[in-house]
Formats: sequence, C-alpha cells, structure tokens
Amino acid sequence: MEIGYQRIGNHRRSTESFWLPFNLNKPFAKYSLLFFIFLLVLVSCLWTTVLDSTYVSKALQSRGEFPLNCSSGNNTRTCPVNYYPSDYKIINGKPSSSSPKCPHYFHWIHEDLKPWRTTGITEEMVERAKRTANFRLVILNGRAYVETYEKGFQTRDVFTLWGILQLLRRYPGKIPDLDMMFDCVDWPVVRSSDFAGENAIAPPPLFRYCGDSQTLDIVFPDWSFWGWAEINIKPWQDLLKNLDKGNRMQRWEDREPYAYWKGNPEVAEKRMELIKCNVSENQEWNARIYEQDWKKEIKQGFKHSDLGNQCHHRYKIYIEGSAWSVSEKYILACDSVSLLVTPHYYDFFSRSLMPLVHYWPINENDKCASIKFAVDWGNKNMKKAQKMGKTASSFIQEDMRMEYVYDYMFHLLNEYAKLLKYKPGVPQNANELCSEIMACPAEGIEKKLMMESMVNGPIDETQCKMPLPFDQLSLDSLLKRKESSIEEVLSLEKQYWQEQKEKT
Repeated sequence: MEIGYQRIGNHRRSTESFWLPFNLNKPFAKYSLLFFIFLLVLVSCLWTTVLDSTYVSKALQSRGEFPLNCSSGNNTRTCPVNYYPSDYKIINGKPSSSSPKCPHYFHWIHEDLKPWRTTGITEEMVERAKRTANFRLVILNGRAYVETYEKGFQTRDVFTLWGILQLLRRYPGKIPDLDMMFDCVDWPVVRSSDFAGENAIAPPPLFRYCGDSQTLDIVFPDWSFWGWAEINIKPWQDLLKNLDKGNRMQRWEDREPYAYWKGNPEVAEKRMELIKCNVSENQEWNARIYEQDWKKEIKQGFKHSDLGNQCHHRYKIYIEGSAWSVSEKYILACDSVSLLVTPHYYDFFSRSLMPLVHYWPINENDKCASIKFAVDWGNKNMKKAQKMGKTASSFIQEDMRMEYVYDYMFHLLNEYAKLLKYKPGVPQNANELCSEIMACPAEGIEKKLMMESMVNGPIDETQCKMPLPFDQLSLDSLLKRKESSIEEVLSLEKQYWQEQKEKT
C-alpha cells in the first residue's frame, strides 16, 4: 500500500493521518485497523437490533399486544416504568348491551361479600385478616404491590399472583384500587360463629380458594387455572382442549361400566375409607380405585397422570381431600357421570351445581354401598345417566371457560373494592410486582407455564353482565331443590338395598 505525503510548512507528514488514527507502518497497525472495523460492525448490529426490537414492540402494541420486556436491562427486580399503559383504550370493544350474561355461579359473589354490605370494609378489618394470610395485595392505578408474610405451599402463591397480574393485562385501567389479604392454605378460618350476635364486630375479609357453611372466607379461583408446576398440570385454557379431546375418544356406552377414582388417599381419612370400596375377590362395589404415587410419577415423567386420558369409565368419583380439591373440575369435564361424595367445602363455581342435573350424590356415611347403587342405577338408566354426564361436561366447557374465570375475578374484585371505606396505600414492606418480575427470571416448568398462560394484551370486549344478588325467596328455593334431590337419591338407595336384602 503506497503512502502519500504533503508538505506543511517546512515539515512533511503522512496523508494517512487525515483518515486513520494510527500509522500502518507500526507493527500493530493492521491489527488495530481490524479491531476498529469490528467495533464499528458490532455497534451497528446492536443499534439495528434495538431499532428492530423497538419496531416489533410498537407493531405488536398497535395490534393490542404487549410482550414482556425481558431485555438485559430489565433483569433486575424492578418493573418497567411504562410496562403497560393503564389508560389503554379498546377501539372495537363490544358495547355492554351485547355482552353475555355471566354464568349462574356469579350470583355467589354477592353472597360472599354480604357480611360487609352494611358496615363496609375498613383498613382495621383488613389488618385483622393478616393473622393467617400468606400475602397482602394492593392495586393502585393498575399496578400491583405485594407484601409477603409467609411462603405458600409449593407454588400456590406464585401462580395466584401471576393470575391476578394477567387480569391486569387483560383489563388495563379497569381494576379499581384495592387492598386485600390472601390465605393460600386449604381450610377456611373465618368462622361465622365468632362474629354473630348483636354486639359482634365485622369479620376480617380474607380471600382463599374455598369455603364452607360455617365460615365467611371469600372464595377466589385457585392457582391451577394458570398451571400446577409440581404435578405438571397445564394452564386451564390448554387443558380444557385436552379434556375435550380425551372425552371424544370413546363413546359413553363403550366405556368401562364402573366408577373410577385415582388420587392420593393419604391426605384424608375419608379417602382411606374409599380405598375399601375397590374391587376384591370377595366383594364387587362397582368401583375401580387407584392410588396415585406422585413421587414415583414425577420420576417417570408424569406418564400415567394425563388428565385428558382419564375418561374411560362411565362414572368418576369426586371426594374431598383435607378440604376441597382442585380435581373437581377435571372430573366434571368428562361425559362420565360424576359421583360426588357428600362435599363439605365449595369453590367459586360449585355452589351452582345441582344433584341429578350435574352429578349424582354419594352418601359419605356408606360410600361403598352408595357407589354400587349409583353405578347399577346408571347402567339400567343409561339415557338419563348419559344426559347427566353431558350436562356437567358442557357446564365445564362452556360456563367455565378461562374468559369467565377472568370475568369472575374482575367482578369479585370490583364489588370488593366498592366496599372499601379508605384509600389504599402501598404497605411499607411491599414490593411492586409485574409480569416481567415474575416471568423473566423464572426457569423450567414455572417459566413454561407462565409463558403459556400469559395474557398477550387487552381483550377487545367487555366483561359478562353481572347478575343481581339472590333475593331470599330464590336462594331458599335453590337450596331446597338441592336438598330434595339428595333426599330423593337416599330414598331410592334405601329401597334398592331393601330389595337386595329380600332377594337373599
């Protein structure tokens, strides 16, 4: 390479100095030039990536999608400043007049909040719920803040909070400011008897997954709707498709004419009693009972716990564990007749299930004999049994779609917020929580479930129409119908065993 020179005053200098910052005649000059060019290319590529990323992000946002911001600068435990616009406007949203009516179980929102209708909810009441709560959640201007008191069992608290964050993404700017305590343990603890009487104080508002007739806990959709990492259960919207596909694999008439149950019996005495109903050399109770060893199943990669492949029997048994069980919705999803062993707990939807319409009631005090009668009755009355199973599975597929789960959360939190008599503030020990903080650093199955259940952007429609509260007459009528149906089954069962006794 020829190097030219020019004269400046009485001196000569190389013309290369005008375009290169170094002299190529020096030993390291060529390597320096290559390194300089490499740096230029690298900066150019990085800048192009940033521009492309920004362009893609803006393009997605123009379609109403807001992807996670998991860039290297956001791997810290902070939320992006403008991670999701709280004033996002839905252009083509359906008018409220065209929104569908909410399913019947939405009526129970009013009943769960009834204890505070006259008093409202004060901050002191919320503070009293702290005694057993796992976390406190405050929502302000569409952003979530969480104060953790005790880690939930497994990932219950993780996916409950994840679900609430997805609600905020689905309906940005529509969730009011609120302050709530959440208990992730199974058993309800706010006993109604402790707050009865003329001079009784108002109960503390405490959210959890189930309740019973003796308590006032506020029921909320359970964590498994967004996935159950420990036992490899998919998010609900995907699992519903698998359950529907599995349901279609075999006609009801071609299924095994027995009652099926598979689960962990060690969590409750009533389940241990159910094991005795299994078929043996000496007794046929029309039941096929299988114990689920989750430790073994985990080691084998969950090969024998696919919920979509458990609709091969005409009848499926639901029995509570230590309290209510998330398995109820999976059992009801099969066209198989659901045999419900006298439940003592309810979740957010089960109070609207009707005996002899959605399920067949099983007497908890004589499980084996009750199961045998139910199966014999169904095999002799196949059309009625089929209709019962189909009604339940249709309820799950239609009234329990993920859209309605989110709408239930939406209406429950809105009605709850209306009762607050104070302006919520961020607790001193609370941290802001957003989808980025939870999903970006997550790994393995938890990361997978979060990505599969993430709400990509605001929904282009309004929520279902919230029903009015029960009037006392309609509520009494509903409860009476349930009671009468159960009594009818008990009467039929008694008659059946009397006839069997006479035959022998």
